[in-house]
Order: sequence, then structure tokens, then C-alpha cells
Amino acid sequence: MRAAHYERTGPAAEVLHVGEVDRPEPGPGEVRARVTVSAINPTDVKSRAGVTPRPIEELQIPHQDGAGVIDAVGAGVDPGRVGERVWLWLAATRRWGTAAEYTVVPAEQAVALPDGVSDELGASLGVPAVTAHHALFADGPLAGASVLVAGGAGAVGHFAIQLAKRAGARVATTVSGPEKAELARAAGADLVVNYHDADAADRLHDWAPRVDRVVEVDLGANLDLDLRLAGPGTSVVVYAATPEDPTLPVRRCMTANVVLRFMLLYGIPREDLLRSVDEVAAAAAAGALSELPAHRFALDDIVAAHEAAESGVVGKVFVRP
Repeated sequence: MRAAHYERTGPAAEVLHVGEVDRPEPGPGEVRARVTVSAINPTDVKSRAGVTPRPIEELQIPHQDGAGVIDAVGAGVDPGRVGERVWLWLAATRRWGTAAEYTVVPAEQAVALPDGVSDELGASLGVPAVTAHHALFADGPLAGASVLVAGGAGAVGHFAIQLAKRAGARVATTVSGPEKAELARAAGADLVVNYHDADAADRLHDWAPRVDRVVEVDLGANLDLDLRLAGPGTSVVVYAATPEDPTLPVRRCMTANVVLRFMLLYGIPREDLLRSVDEVAAAAAAGALSELPAHRFALDDIVAAHEAAESGVVGKVFVRP
């Protein structure tokens, strides 16, 4: 089969290659899927670049998320799943990421894709939507709650807005410009604030003097704002790291009685991870989740696809094997 792969980490143009590799066979409890769409997340770029290195056994096919059709199953898996459209998550925690014609994953990591859900939306759900769900609900339900989503035009922010609204929360979000503001409004945010505006903090405070949950992409840049909106019962959930670690104002954190929660998708207990996957699948089936702007590349253009993702394009970058 044709696949993109790398044998060492580094810049995309130096380490990514496209060529023939052996097609994997599903083992016990596994399925093989013919990949129709592979999605790129920041974690995929960081792994390839060596920012978050993991051991490489001969080669690594990149990309955690994708969508496709099951074409073979291993022992212990219902043969009736052959031909099922699925979305795939955390495929690249092993060798067989989704940037290939075929991938093999444990059966529970290939989730049925309803007829009304496109392959590209399915390929977008894994890392971003599951991260968003865990960040929102790790500290309890949200019905009637006030939620602040930092970076509402990003993939995690986009799905956080929609999952929170589906749960009955009021949602405000911060963005950096007009294009991103339109995306956040389209996702369903009740209040969209450009964080460059001088009155951004005042507008958010007027909307909700205390928020119940903050889904945070950049704690160092946003901690002052988060603490202004925090009080007893507020959880600030941080899902991304920045190059410089922030300094915590401990007295302000204590005074606010704020909870700081840090999460990394790969370390979430399996039962919690599967609960979030089930809830994301239900939201997609209900039509509660929508697509982001798409940037599409062929497999042979994998380097350009990674460079586009690194450049911070608005929306999702897809590779079609």
C-alpha cells in the first residue's frame, strides 16, 4: 500500500516520504480500514517534528485521526463490521497512522459513522472533539452553566462550543480576528470577543462575572483573564502547552478558589476516554457537530499539508490517500 512515513523526526521536507509499505493485517480484536480521509492535528505535527517524541520502530505513519471503511477484521470482531463506514481515533499511537491507504486499529477505535455525517467531519472528531468533551465534562455536567472557550475558531474550541451548547450551557469564546469570529458564531457561541480589543475583559465580565468552566489553550497568555472570571467552583482546564511555562499567582488562585486541571489525551484513563468517544459519536449522530473550513491535499503532497498545518491555517487540513 502507499503511505506517508518517517524514520526519524525533523522538518517535514526532510523526514516525510511517500512510498510502498506492507499493508497491515488486523490481529485479534482489531479492524483494518481503507482510509478515505486523514486529518492533521497539532499533535501530529509535533510528533513528526520531534517536539513530543515517541520511539519509532522502523517507520511511523503519521496522523491520529481519519475516516474510512472497514475491509477486514481480526479474531473476536464481528465479521458484519466489514463494509462499515467509521471514524478513527488515536491510530498513530502505534505504527499505523491514517496517512496511508489502510490502517489497523483496535475495534473500539473505529467508530460507526452515521449516513448523514461526512468523512471529513468524521476525520475531525478524534483528537479535537474528544479533547473538547473531556475538558468540558471532567468536572461534572454543564446544564445551565457558563463556559468560556479560549480560541473558539480552533478545532478543539469549535467542538467545545458545540458540545457545551448541546449540554445546555451558555458559551462565550475569545478569538483573534473577524474571520475567526464568524466561525465561532457559526459554531453557536452566545458571545464572541476579540481578545485584542481593549474592552474584551470587561465584556466577558459583564456577560458572566463568574464562569463555571474555562477550556484553555494558552494558560500563560490568558491566566489573568481566567482568574478575573473565576470563583468558587470554576475549573480552568488546560489542554495545550506553550513554549514558556507560566508563573502561577498562587495567592490570586487561592482567593478565587479556582481549580486548575491539566489534561493530555494520551494519559486519560481508558474508561473516561471511551465515555467521551461515545458522547462525541452521539453528538455527531444528532447533527450537533459541524465541519470546519477544509484544506485538502493529496498523499503525494504530505509535506505541503504538514507545512500548512504548521503555518496555522484556519480550519482543518486533510490528506486523501
